Amino acid sequence: MEHWNNSPMIFTLHPHFSTKIEVIDLPLCRVLLENERHYPWLMLVPRRPSVSRMMDLEKEDRLQLTEEIDLAQKILWELFQPTQLNVAAIGNKTPQLHVHVIARYESDPAWPSTVWDHPLRAHYSEEESSTRLATLQKAFQQLFCC
Repeated sequence: MEHWNNSPMIFTLHPHFSTKIEVIDLPLCRVLLENERHYPWLMLVPRRPSVSRMMDLEKEDRLQLTEEIDLAQKILWELFQPTQLNVAAIGNKTPQLHVHVIARYESDPAWPSTVWDHPLRAHYSEEESSTRLATLQKAFQQLFCC
């Protein structure tokens, strides 16, 4: 059992996610928005306790995770028309399973390298955060529900 869970039956987010913006709960994952205005950047965290790797999920959950990653990619692609989408589950710094879905542009400060630990950071303003959050929530609700 990992240290971020109080009980094997209760899902809690790892403390490293405390700076992320909660977007929506899908059937399996909690969708979080990275507070980084250079990249539309989502994280999908399966709401299962003590899961560190995709292979730790039951088969049905692995299939559902794939569906939810696909949904996140489609939303970022449609809303932001990026040059590329990056999808990664690394877990070196945060041991709780989470999948990054990041819209990338040839004009972004880290292109063509990875966004991990890139020194140029910029948080959303309160207005930008509210607008981005509302846009994403609406898109997830429309695509997931219909």
